[in-house]
Amino acid sequence: MPDIHLLSASEARAVSADLCEVLADCVNGGASVGFMQPYRPDDASPYWRDVADSVEAGATLLLVAVIEGKIVGTVQVGAAQMPNQPHRGDLKKLLVHRRARGKGLARLLMEAAEREAVRFGKTLLVLDTATGSDAEAIYPRLGWQRVGVIPDYAMWPEGGLCDTTIFYKRIAA
Repeated sequence: MPDIHLLSASEARAVSADLCEVLADCVNGGASVGFMQPYRPDDASPYWRDVADSVEAGATLLLVAVIEGKIVGTVQVGAAQMPNQPHRGDLKKLLVHRRARGKGLARLLMEAAEREAVRFGKTLLVLDTATGSDAEAIYPRLGWQRVGVIPDYAMWPEGGLCDTTIFYKRIAA
């Protein structure tokens, strides 16, 4: 059974190597999450340092999935918003290592992210994902509502433009 839990900034820094491995695996597996191939775990270090700093500042909630002592998945909730949006959070970087897929980790991470977001006072979450990706199919099954598609929003990690689908979900507070 996977363990899903929220990390503090110091915990995030302590497990940075595992987080870097998950991110690199996902990018090299074709996930359009902001980075281009080839992508090595070392390339991810600055990103995870910034995330840990954001956790420390209270701007980000960072959750991880752990199996047999190893982080195999992660998701974030951007909790810091403009003054007129204190109720909203941005779901970011749902990542599951390819070797751990098919175990329901995406669902468990998303459910935990929603619970933590509610605990943090959020009532609405939004996200974007690459249109046509495996990830896009996950969100409607978890109760997320599709808003629409923005053409040529980003690039696939191997190159070439990809559209992005926007989703939202109202959560209980």
